[in-house]
Amino acid sequence: MWRRCQRLFYARPPQTPRLCPTPPVAGPSLSLPGAARTYTPPTGGFEINLDHRKLKTPQAKLFTVPSEALAIAVATEWDSQQDTIKSYTMHLTTLCNTVLDNPSQRNKDQLIRAAVKFLETDTVCYRVEEPAGLVELQKNKWDPMIEWAEKRYNVEIGSSTSILGPNIPARTKDTFTSHLASYNTWALQGIEYAIAQLKSLILSMGVIDRHIPVEKAVLLSRLEEEYQIQRWGNVEWAHDYDLYELRARTAAGTLFAHLCSESSTVKHKLLQD
Repeated sequence: MWRRCQRLFYARPPQTPRLCPTPPVAGPSLSLPGAARTYTPPTGGFEINLDHRKLKTPQAKLFTVPSEALAIAVATEWDSQQDTIKSYTMHLTTLCNTVLDNPSQRNKDQLIRAAVKFLETDTVCYRVEEPAGLVELQKNKWDPMIEWAEKRYNVEIGSSTSILGPNIPARTKDTFTSHLASYNTWALQGIEYAIAQLKSLILSMGVIDRHIPVEKAVLLSRLEEEYQIQRWGNVEWAHDYDLYELRARTAAGTLFAHLCSESSTVKHKLLQD
């Protein structure tokens, strides 16, 4: 039998911890048998409760996130942990902790400047002069991304074989600065995280704008490495681990940015008895 509810929580067997987001405003919520109680924190936001205990950041701050969807995603990360908590697999939780604790004490403007600075050394803008096969591969795979970005944002980017990289016009940097300023600080943290993984503002914005999937963005960011692997082979387990880890981190940053940009809550979900 299906039933309709206003809030979505995850129920697990009694012997395992349960996690749940706390609504930011007063109203009906669903409390499943044995699940942690929920309540409305006075400052708003959503909390994660582990076995009736509030989740805290490394600096002992209350772990509160801005959207219900993000709270559920973080709860799912914790829910997937087994006997040993592997924090290095919990990218969304790590991003939340970074925003809440802000260990580097960066403000929104500094986050934006850090993201735009990657444009000066963007992966897809640096080209090789040889071998011919790689030159052709970069042209065929990276040029379409640059052309998309130039058209999408009405800017000039270009590419270069110089060690100094392309000369990015000031207007292009200003345009990306203005675009990134439209995001809130939480979303910017996710965007900058994705950019740092791909070493590319262009590829990251392609993923954020849903122009390309994460898998393609990761492949494009590793184009030279993939070219060398096709020629000389690879250490299978090491290559696969690096590839999947890069995908996971890039996907986490992208998902984080989208979930932090959502203002709506998760409503009218169907739960099966």
